[in-house]
Amino acid sequence: MIRGIVFDLFDTLVDQNHDQLRPVELEGHKVGATTPGLFARARDEFGVDLPVREFIDRLNQSGRTLRVDTIDQGLELSTLDRFTALGTDLGLSDVLAFGRALTDVHMGALYEACSVPAHHEAVLTSLAIDYRMALCSNFSDAATARAIVNEAGFDPHLMAMVISEEMGVRKPRREIFDATIDALGLAPNEILHVGDNLVADIEGATAAGMRTVWVTRQIGDPEAAMARYEGPQPDFALEDLLDLPVLVARLGV
Repeated sequence: MIRGIVFDLFDTLVDQNHDQLRPVELEGHKVGATTPGLFARARDEFGVDLPVREFIDRLNQSGRTLRVDTIDQGLELSTLDRFTALGTDLGLSDVLAFGRALTDVHMGALYEACSVPAHHEAVLTSLAIDYRMALCSNFSDAATARAIVNEAGFDPHLMAMVISEEMGVRKPRREIFDATIDALGLAPNEILHVGDNLVADIEGATAAGMRTVWVTRQIGDPEAAMARYEGPQPDFALEDLLDLPVLVARLGV
């Protein structure tokens, strides 16, 4: 019997629209979509006087160094910490202000790239009648994730939002799923976890004792993705969240 539903956020409830965040050219260098804005803010507001190539190298190296002890260990690396560390590396006096400014640039671009499928709010409204619901998301800036959820109108339907930047750990680590289970106040086998990532969502939720739904709407080639995956199989696969109310109704309330 399913009594609760947990949703992943990006490419499950909302679309990240990765095509809007493709690499761009900056003075002859191919860089991440937000790098021109980061470079301009660092130069104009904080007086960072570096050639573009060196700024890019310092930015990338800072992220790689921090990643070893965070993301590579299943821990979250917040966007603020990443850019604050870059400010320290650049020898700036107010590294926190620098980190916040670059976080605003980076997260502003990610926020603008997101869109919400028109039918998702109605799906959550219908499910909220019978099920406790929560969000469990990997994301490096919880404030931006919460703003996206609020703008989409999902807030009233969710009992909890568990976000890796606040938890300090990332899916598929067990701790973030356990926190979500505790927030719903249900047994793990009473909860359905819905997400698009086979490792983060399906493998992680299965290990925590939840049943799983793999949403493939944003997966370019589901068969190829499944062929590369070596973890536990999802209990169910759906092309779209529109089919989720019918699925959970069949499982009983």
